[in-house]
Amino acid sequence: MELREFFARHPKAALGLSGGTDSAYLLYAGLSFGADLRPYYIKTQFQPGFELEDARRLCSQLGAELTVIEGDILSVPGVAENPKDRCYHCKRALFTLLSERAASDGYAELLDGTNASDEPGERPGTRALQELGVLSPLRDCGLDKAEVRRLSKEAGLFTHDKPSYACLATRIPTGRRIEDSMLCKIADAEDALRQLGYSGLRVRLEDGGVRLELPERQLERAVSGRGKLLELLGGFGRVTLDLRGRAE
Repeated sequence: MELREFFARHPKAALGLSGGTDSAYLLYAGLSFGADLRPYYIKTQFQPGFELEDARRLCSQLGAELTVIEGDILSVPGVAENPKDRCYHCKRALFTLLSERAASDGYAELLDGTNASDEPGERPGTRALQELGVLSPLRDCGLDKAEVRRLSKEAGLFTHDKPSYACLATRIPTGRRIEDSMLCKIADAEDALRQLGYSGLRVRLEDGGVRLELPERQLERAVSGRGKLLELLGGFGRVTLDLRGRAE
């Protein structure tokens, strides 16, 4: 099945828009094929500010009206405690919020941007989506990340080369309680690093400090600029650099 056929079968739906490459292209495709596709962004403590900014920029580019839903994700049982299945509890809560708001706006079907490269077994949140009946057109149509990026570039979407981004909760080790103040501190640190020109990065908490993960091509610069990195990250305690390099 191709996306054109999917939207012919599902001409009216609500889309969970994250601000990332996948859901951005899905919004573009749905609108291009004439679907009544309404984007919703769920704002919680787990998303940095730039994601909402990108979602708004994209919707402005495509002429779509973005609805922002605010949620206190840390108040959801099974989230702040940060168990192994945290993503399940988080995703179920977020898409339940989306479902309720979308239904009040007249949208019965929900879509998300999961693509064919995303392995369900590696994503606990997938079970929550399945339970709630959320559809994943990119995955169902066999579009993987590389193809989504290619099509996004052809469409002129600024998100075509946007680095993949996992929520801030992934920076905190499983089993360690998630606190709003620490999420803010991590978000500020990552934002400061991006302003220095680093990209595709992660600042992960570990015992006694943080581990900085960067794409391999940025490692040499990080080592030579260690003084600035220590200045930005020293408040966490020990600072280590993962020399394996992150995949881009």
